[in-house]
Amino acid sequence: MTQLIHHLIFQSALTVPERQALSYQGVALNYAALAQMVRVAADAWLHHGLGRGERLAVYLEKREEAVVAMFGAAAAGGVFVPINPVLKPDQVAYILDDCNVRILVTSRERLNGLAGVLDRCPDLRAVIVIGSMAEAPALAHARLHSWRESMQTASPQPTHPCIDGDVAAILYTSGSTGKPKGVVLSHRNLVAGALSVAGYLANTREDRILCVLPLSFDYGLSQLTTTFAVGACAVLLNHLLLRDIVDAVGRERITGLAAVPPLWIQLSELVWHHARHLRFITNSGGVMPRHTLRALRKALPHVQIYLMYGLTEAFRSTYLAPEQLDIRPDSIGKAIPNAEILVLRADGTPCAPDEAGELVHRGALVALGYWNDAARTAERFRPLPDRLGGLPIPELAVWSGDTVRADAEGFLYFIGRSDDMIKTSGYRVSPAEVEEVVYATGLVAEAAALGLPHEQLGQSIALVATLAPGGAADGAALLAACKRALPTYMVPARIEIRQAPLPRNPNGKIDRKLLADELSQAERELR
Repeated sequence: MTQLIHHLIFQSALTVPERQALSYQGVALNYAALAQMVRVAADAWLHHGLGRGERLAVYLEKREEAVVAMFGAAAAGGVFVPINPVLKPDQVAYILDDCNVRILVTSRERLNGLAGVLDRCPDLRAVIVIGSMAEAPALAHARLHSWRESMQTASPQPTHPCIDGDVAAILYTSGSTGKPKGVVLSHRNLVAGALSVAGYLANTREDRILCVLPLSFDYGLSQLTTTFAVGACAVLLNHLLLRDIVDAVGRERITGLAAVPPLWIQLSELVWHHARHLRFITNSGGVMPRHTLRALRKALPHVQIYLMYGLTEAFRSTYLAPEQLDIRPDSIGKAIPNAEILVLRADGTPCAPDEAGELVHRGALVALGYWNDAARTAERFRPLPDRLGGLPIPELAVWSGDTVRADAEGFLYFIGRSDDMIKTSGYRVSPAEVEEVVYATGLVAEAAALGLPHEQLGQSIALVATLAPGGAADGAALLAACKRALPTYMVPARIEIRQAPLPRNPNGKIDRKLLADELSQAERELR
């Protein structure tokens, strides 16, 4: 029985050893080879002193060594910490120091960029370098080791004992305010999530899943774990152009593809040649605009589309089955298997049908909390009301901070995130409601509605947008559309058209905080 996250690979190696498990730049590994590489990596990490529950960080683009390093850390009885490859040196150093990383796996090129900050990480003892060791910088606390030599000289080591309740990974969120938070995930969290998602997506060993999202993102990591859970193949892609994704879908005979709304908005505008093997696509990380959904359905009429909702603190929470798209295209669906989703008032009592409340997730996917942050853990991971009337130990659930409603049939609808919600003139306005109207005009490629401080209103609404290809609209046209479709208090007071794409956070989502800071700074400079 699969209990630990690396067992997903080992079990598939026993049942389908010759099937492709991983493909990177045209080179494939079968499950037997991948399992052996993970075992060797575990021996190497133990040889380099990785203790029970100690952290190994991976700062790499998507490649086979990144996968082997992470699952090898879990197999050794340690904890893997994937770091988004787009993060800057100061951000990487913060994560390494925050969770006391002992071993860092990176490339020589990335190590050169980190040379000036690793002295801030006194717990770091070893850096494993992929590629040439020539001209690698000297470090004050850590010793440098070659990946190749570490793998070639590793000898069998006794692994640390581990159960499914032990920590397997720490995923750092992008952080909408302040420093990023390290979400602590157990083996049970990751395995339960993989089996649940693979189940409702009907994944089989015939699937080939294209991995385009960062592995440091829970949604991106899920592409690996769900693939390995069924003995399928994960195809790693570090794309430079959007066309690279579409081309890879055809070239690699991809059957499944996951992305976030800003990426789907752009992909929906492309011509999808040679996608005949594509069976399903998934969306999470935000609401997919209706016009994007329509464009994807037109471009890929044979493909099943799953609209999902998740949060790093609980991996995945809901999905909308493809057959429900025509009936309720705005819904985020119902709870995934082995999870219960509640809609609760502030006092913890259940909301009535169509009453807005907070989405609360209970079940095996609820994370263990935030690393080394008891205060923020207590805010987000809170006890549920005792519905049985005699539980001596209260059950902890994750209170998402997201506002949703459930209809009479139990289908959920996303309203807004608490820290994204705009409070103006006494009203609470969801950015998604404003953005949906703007996207429906067909005039914009991207749009973000934001709340800016305002002395009288509390917040005023600003809209930042980029034009659709060939578009020649201006702010006046968008303002007129908003006035036609929205009540007065929801109409943006300011509209800014930009030529460059809107900024993204490390997980590929539009960086709303950065946009709000830029607009607020511009207003201050005009005063």
